[in-house]
Amino acid sequence: MRKDLNRFRRLRGERRYRKLFVLATEGSKTEPQYFALVESLLSGIHVKCLSTGRGSAPPRVLARMKEYLRRETLRHGDEAWLVVDKDQWSDDQLGVLHEWTRGNAKHSQQRGLALSNPCFEVWLLLHFEDAAGVTSSDDCVSRLRKCIPGYDKDVCSRWFSLDKIRDAVRRARHGDHPPCEDWPRIPGHTTVYRLVERMLDCIT
Repeated sequence: MRKDLNRFRRLRGERRYRKLFVLATEGSKTEPQYFALVESLLSGIHVKCLSTGRGSAPPRVLARMKEYLRRETLRHGDEAWLVVDKDQWSDDQLGVLHEWTRGNAKHSQQRGLALSNPCFEVWLLLHFEDAAGVTSSDDCVSRLRKCIPGYDKDVCSRWFSLDKIRDAVRRARHGDHPPCEDWPRIPGHTTVYRLVERMLDCIT
């Protein structure tokens, strides 16, 4: 009886564990709200968005992630992602972030770079329509407001169902062809879908 009870406790403990996704985001509002929504829809994950702190430039985003990983030990299989926009950042600045992700072989956690060109709203727009033809951040937000009247950086749960999230992944993957090795150079494209796919794989 004691052996069976111990086995039950171990299984129950394993079921309670949710895969952790640590995200260092450029934005302080939209991205954390969106990924909190994704977490609420998926029972198998836990999302931790790091505070944006004193800056959103790529080096600041990477520094926040490195500081967190120095303080905290991630379990095998947990993932650490940098979530940024192309905006005005140079290839050299973004290249430092991409180079950090190439440390996967040395670490137990998956590392990734999820970049939207030119802004995170490209990813939100893909929940409703293809983002081809987006020319700028203003253009992207204007198109998104046709789908979400009054959109102003806040993310509301009623806008993004699990089906819409899957639609966004499908559209983004279709646009990422051939798959870019680092980040999309063309406006209207994003690799956020790669992060969200990893989250969807954890559905229990």
